[in-house]
Amino acid sequence: MIAENNKVVSFHYTVTGEDGETVDSSRVRAEPLSILLGHGNIIPGLEKALQGKSAGDKFETEVACDEAYGPRNQEAQQRVPKKYFAGAQKLKVGDVTVLSLKQGGQRMVTVVKVGMTTIDVDLNHPLAGQNLKFDVEVVGVRDAEEVELQHRHAHGAGGHEHA
Repeated sequence: MIAENNKVVSFHYTVTGEDGETVDSSRVRAEPLSILLGHGNIIPGLEKALQGKSAGDKFETEVACDEAYGPRNQEAQQRVPKKYFAGAQKLKVGDVTVLSLKQGGQRMVTVVKVGMTTIDVDLNHPLAGQNLKFDVEVVGVRDAEEVELQHRHAHGAGGHEHA
């Protein structure tokens, strides 16, 4: 079966940044990543690279920052009260942490400055502005189930329940 929109594609990957360091790898986990292709569940450049592939295909692809996490916005900094961070007392400059948003949800941020009651953060994704290199092995391609199409993402072997 060929990977195309509305198919569930399972794959292992290793991603390296511009410095050649491994950023993330599914190979350290037992299961490959499974996504519903064509629904924006992964960065656009990798989603495009998976199109047309089949189980057993292995390939490398470079994804430009515009097709990954976008360019860095030098003005994307914000001063945030410490109460919005878990473990705020332990944070230091350069740490990547999760910011709890007032309206619900979370966002990855990088600590720029730590004050007495506030923390200045860089709101850019830590990989923003970087071209990324992916080493990919497609493990499987299957038809999506109707519920996956409705939910716009792949479900695991045991299904998926929404709150």
